[in-house]
Amino acid sequence: MSAAFFSRESRRAPRFRRIVALVSTAFLLAGLFPFPSANAAMVRVKDIVDYEGVRDNQLVGYGLVVGLRGTGDRLTNTIFTRETLISMLNRLGVNIRDREVQLQTHDVAAVMVTATLPPFSHGGGRIDVTVSAVGDARDLAGGTLLVTPLQAADGEVYAVAQGSLVTNAFAAGGAGAAMTQNIPTSGHIANGAVVEREVPVNLGASGIIHLSLHNSNFTTANRIADAINRHIGRGMARVDDPRTVAIDLSGRGTAETLYRIGDLSIEPDTMAKVIVDEASGTIVMGDNVRISTVAIAQGNLTIQVTEAPIASQPGPFSNGTTAILPRTQITANTDNSHRLGILREGPTLASLVSGMNALGMGPRDMISILQAIKADGALQADLEVR
Repeated sequence: MSAAFFSRESRRAPRFRRIVALVSTAFLLAGLFPFPSANAAMVRVKDIVDYEGVRDNQLVGYGLVVGLRGTGDRLTNTIFTRETLISMLNRLGVNIRDREVQLQTHDVAAVMVTATLPPFSHGGGRIDVTVSAVGDARDLAGGTLLVTPLQAADGEVYAVAQGSLVTNAFAAGGAGAAMTQNIPTSGHIANGAVVEREVPVNLGASGIIHLSLHNSNFTTANRIADAINRHIGRGMARVDDPRTVAIDLSGRGTAETLYRIGDLSIEPDTMAKVIVDEASGTIVMGDNVRISTVAIAQGNLTIQVTEAPIASQPGPFSNGTTAILPRTQITANTDNSHRLGILREGPTLASLVSGMNALGMGPRDMISILQAIKADGALQADLEVR
């Protein structure tokens, strides 16, 4: 072979070795820092945290709804409605308190008005309100709420509500039948209140902002802090407790920093928990729930009580009276058709559910069985019974 050929091969060899080294390094880094799996539930930080000090404020007020079609309060029964109506008419220049006037209207109802004032609301903005009857009104459909101040817990007025109600319900009836759909004594007014006062929010005034997790979890809190330190600024986030992540805003704009933090995506950790509602027979399990291999046998005991009273008739021409004598029959049936079955440990929630279904368990059976498995120590999760 020519010398030129060997010269070209000798130049290619170092380049080939560099490529091999780069590929090997890439695989090594991939092993040290694995990428999130496609099945990982990535969520934005702003969807799982609240900013400490940034919250809604609840407002409440008392007012009158007028314009009802005879479905309002009966003033003879609801004294507070009558007194409120008289006071309102007096403020409008109609003095009937000192006169012998018997109010007979059924077109007015006393109501409580509630609303939620969002954070950073400004004067002149509008919020929705909910109107609920206080007295014995039967239907608020078609009514109009008169001017109603809405107060917060500090007694200050933060909004004023007025407008026409929308109930999305109806109530109708006659002497022999009645029909009601939804709740006709509660209504809604979209944008029905005008904000009169702002609630001050000192966000980041001290240079530190605390993120409050919706679900307390050390793993999730550390993942949030790591994402912030890696993408926003090194050392600016720390974990105070399982629910709180502290952010140091020194030298950074509050709005821009919170915007960038809120758009970060992480994979939240979930606790292994089983929630049981005995009243409705509902069972909710998290994906991390595991059950060690156990043997289960479930038998059903049914007790039937039947009442069949009989009448005791007195003899003819006697002074006795007819009496009703109770007669009760009790029957107990035990279902022994369920044999001993084995519920094997599975790596996923789907395998656990499949195993329970294979044993023929209904929701009611599962509740008692889960409680027994927890007592046995084979349920590797928290069991919450409501």
